[in-house]
Amino acid sequence: MTHPEDREQQAAISRLLLDYLNGPIAEGCRLRGVLPAPGAVRIAIHAGDDDEGATFLYEIPHDAVAPAYIPRILRTTLAGTQLYSSDDVSSTMGMTLIRLHPEDITPAPEPEQGQALSILRALSDPVDDENPFLIGFLMRGDSRLRLYVQDPGGTGIIGADIHLADILTALIASLPSLVREEERHQPAPDDPHCDLLVDLTGW
Repeated sequence: MTHPEDREQQAAISRLLLDYLNGPIAEGCRLRGVLPAPGAVRIAIHAGDDDEGATFLYEIPHDAVAPAYIPRILRTTLAGTQLYSSDDVSSTMGMTLIRLHPEDITPAPEPEQGQALSILRALSDPVDDENPFLIGFLMRGDSRLRLYVQDPGGTGIIGADIHLADILTALIASLPSLVREEERHQPAPDDPHCDLLVDLTGW
């Protein structure tokens, strides 16, 4: 792996998939590793019990898909029976290697937890320890997420409600200025964790 773009892609995928070490990426399937390969990433997935089952390497070309889609492609692949040509199957390090063609796979929809994680990462990185913007969150059901953020113009805490299904990059980028707009401020009588509420579910 010598191309800088390949290294950047590999590092981004490795960071993205770290969260899947704590739980199954699909039913009965756990992440075991993310390995570099020329022009591709190889993702090790163990199917079955820890002591039994088998570990497979799924190879995805770097130029075939953005890193954010890889968990969805893996979930789609692992959820159903797939047929592979003999050219796409080999073995390495005692694992079956399967080369995927993402252009032929319709990714599964991102679950609410995944959508929320993307938003929370975007709002908490880079972290400013002395003056953080995002200081808490609550999944509320019906695809709603309440973000607890510091009032950029004061010292209070604002609860900002967003709808995960409608989330846009523009909304995340505009959030600090949107919560500052006083005409959006509402009292928060039922939530003792914030001073004001801002409803951005219809933004």
